[in-house]
Amino acid sequence: MALIGAGQQGLRSAIALSEALIARMPGAGADLTQGAAIGQTANRPWRVPAEPWRMAQTWRDLLFAHWALPPEDVARILPAELELDTFDGRAWVGVTPFELSGLRPRGGLPVPAVSRFPELNVRTYVTLGGKPGIYFLSLDAASLLAVLAARRTYRLPYFQARMAIERRRAGVIDYLSERIASDGEPAAFEAEYHPSGDAFAATTGSLDYFLTERYCLYTIDEAGRPLRAEIQHPPWPLQPAVAAIRRNTMTRPWGIRLPDEPPVLHYSRVQRVVIWPLRPATP
Repeated sequence: MALIGAGQQGLRSAIALSEALIARMPGAGADLTQGAAIGQTANRPWRVPAEPWRMAQTWRDLLFAHWALPPEDVARILPAELELDTFDGRAWVGVTPFELSGLRPRGGLPVPAVSRFPELNVRTYVTLGGKPGIYFLSLDAASLLAVLAARRTYRLPYFQARMAIERRRAGVIDYLSERIASDGEPAAFEAEYHPSGDAFAATTGSLDYFLTERYCLYTIDEAGRPLRAEIQHPPWPLQPAVAAIRRNTMTRPWGIRLPDEPPVLHYSRVQRVVIWPLRPATP
């Protein structure tokens, strides 16, 4: 047992050294320095886990589009083990298009062919054991390999989609996603968006903070037990945004009709993220 423990510690030390060397590589940018997020924890409502993080990602040109809904409209689709998290008595559903880059394991380098692709999430907010987090209704990605790996590793409802991102002048992002997975109901999103003001950090207790500063995700295993994966990132560098949403059927598979009122919009140019493995989530 002592030999096994020493071997595991040696492996962890080697990975930590590799991670430090990666961050110091010439020209290392947002896709190689996600681990620095560990040192930016003042915004976290609880401590980071003691065990090492497993996976790094960088999120680029992300739009948060959120709609307020009656709590009962969202609570009915949640697992019984999770409690809906609300703000001012309202539930919130978000659609978040972005480009994922720098996908890599701790201590490893991104593989060019599979580490950068568009992704689109549909999310709402839950809490368990005093830890508010994200519950994903769906995640669409242009990479089939990423879809298969995330389904297996994080038990998340990923689907393959045909996706395109066009970056136009003046910071305008044109985004298209059409689900093509044979095991998922049709869903599509098409929009043009861009930032419309200076960057700011959300104030604790504000709606901006509630919608964006989330530090874990929840899912359910085959036995109906809740699982939690911790997430760490610096405070979101948010900007007000403008969006022209031409098509959005992403919540239709859940029977959720989004209100006609304009969504709450935020834009973020780049965010570095590290993610821990799934662990049982106890109340």
